[in-house]
Amino acid sequence: MTNYITYIALILSVLVSGVSVLYINISSKNLKLILSFSGAFLFAISVLHLIPEIYSAGTENIGLFILIGFFAQLLLEFFTEGIEHGHIHVHKHAHTTFPYTMMVGLCIHSFLEGMPLANQDSQTHNSLLTGIVMHNIPIAIALMTMLLQSHISKQKALALLLVFALITPLGTFTSYAIGTNMIANFSIYFDKIMAVVVGIFLHISTTILFESSENHRFNFIKFIVIILGAAFALITI
Repeated sequence: MTNYITYIALILSVLVSGVSVLYINISSKNLKLILSFSGAFLFAISVLHLIPEIYSAGTENIGLFILIGFFAQLLLEFFTEGIEHGHIHVHKHAHTTFPYTMMVGLCIHSFLEGMPLANQDSQTHNSLLTGIVMHNIPIAIALMTMLLQSHISKQKALALLLVFALITPLGTFTSYAIGTNMIANFSIYFDKIMAVVVGIFLHISTTILFESSENHRFNFIKFIVIILGAAFALITI
């Protein structure tokens, strides 16, 4: 897959889903279903495809980098307030400006996710790209919902959405520049970056799936959506 298709897919997935909030009323219930689907998809591609590939490469201490990604995401959520898995906390900021620390944390998260996509020769590229796109759709919806409910103009909300849309491609481009110009062993570099992103995926997907069971009650519709998300990952790898 050529670079420009990757970049276009990353940018449009955020812009289209985010802008859709202006025209479509996406309820909290429907957003949770979208999140459940994306969470199941992320978990499934991590277990079925990404983890087996990075371990098969034989890179030393690769599990350590998965743990780094997992705990890095845990740290980032102190700043993002969990918007990566659909949490919208507009009430905290009802009389203040938009929380830019949350935006910065979200951008760091997205930048890291984009880095392993620079490895165009990897067999995991398409699966990883699909996972990030599926993950960014509910994030963009949640982000735009929060932006519109905050005390900022619609133009500024769209500008911030555009910034978020460009961050993941920026991570891909930066990683490509680093990998091709500064790293002697290109494949080991990407194995480690991929492992960090897998750790991020594992944290986010398990958090989403645990939260899908509200009050520990079985929800048949969410269960079906989760099964569909995992099945979609199975047929796309």
